[in-house]
Amino acid sequence: MKRFGKFMTGMLLFMLTLVVGLTVSEITDFNPFAVTGGLLALSFIPMPAGVLRAGINPEIWQNFIAENIFKGMEFVGNAYNADQYVTAGRIVHIPQAGMISGAKRNRTNLPAAITKRSDTDIVYALDEFTTDPTLISNAEKIELSYDKMANVLSDHLLYLRQLIGDWIPYKWSPAVNITRTTGGLTAAHLDSATGNRKLLTVADFRAAKTLMNKQMVSKEGRYALIDSNMLDQLVGAMSITDARDFSRTYDPNSGTIGMLEGFNLTERATVVKYNNAGTPVVKDPDAANAATDNGTVLCWQQNAVEKAEGSIEFFERTNDPQFYGDVYSALVRLGGRVRRSDEKGIVAIVQTP
Repeated sequence: MKRFGKFMTGMLLFMLTLVVGLTVSEITDFNPFAVTGGLLALSFIPMPAGVLRAGINPEIWQNFIAENIFKGMEFVGNAYNADQYVTAGRIVHIPQAGMISGAKRNRTNLPAAITKRSDTDIVYALDEFTTDPTLISNAEKIELSYDKMANVLSDHLLYLRQLIGDWIPYKWSPAVNITRTTGGLTAAHLDSATGNRKLLTVADFRAAKTLMNKQMVSKEGRYALIDSNMLDQLVGAMSITDARDFSRTYDPNSGTIGMLEGFNLTERATVVKYNNAGTPVVKDPDAANAATDNGTVLCWQQNAVEKAEGSIEFFERTNDPQFYGDVYSALVRLGGRVRRSDEKGIVAIVQTP
């Protein structure tokens, strides 16, 4: 049976080579016997290791990551896009024009004073988000299946999304524009947090809206990122009218679940944590949990914050002699910032103990 199978495979290869040879000769006017013979000869040359491993193409999987990285994390896109200012895939460089000195009506003092405009550059490095390498011991089978490889990459994407989703809100968090929750008391819900916290209410969103209005911030493109527990508190505190207005809006493209006081709300399991200092300070996502941690709703206008996406890379090391298989990992460069030094257009609603 094995010999018969090899014979049939050889015959199929011969027929395919013959068809290709005749087609090429017809197009090029080359001798059909020479073309077919040449192709047959080439088919018997051993292929170097790795040539048949065309199933894994780093560019394909880099594109796969790029197309899927923000699924379920659409809020990152609700910001000023600075991708065009990324250089070398890892540095953001934004030339910024300085302010003109001013203007006067019916000027009487001449000559007018001459001032020089001071231009500046905004430069910052993108963060590198990397996955832990994954070993695939039977890569020769998996590489032939897009679905199987996509399943492996889904684990990498899951961790990348979680990590990016933790750090971008931190990059957008204000140091000064902070309001506090004002509802009744409820038990703290963050890990390691103890005691009670005041509930989030619709009035707290009105306070954030009023602050932005006073700052002359555009009423278009306002967003709020809220953790699941605080969203539950908010819904419980809503009046019938508030709940009706909130439930009218759902946008799967932006990930928003409703609109309240002009803010498009997006839910996430966690957002950012602030400590309980006199003026609360946002905590690094890697900082240890503490009893005094407070949950936060992050509100912003889309032009007040910035995101910049750099290079996406997919790595492979094949036929590793130590691990008897192939090793894969991924890297995404992404960053963000508060665009104005006065923090206009950004408000953090921090829980009150």
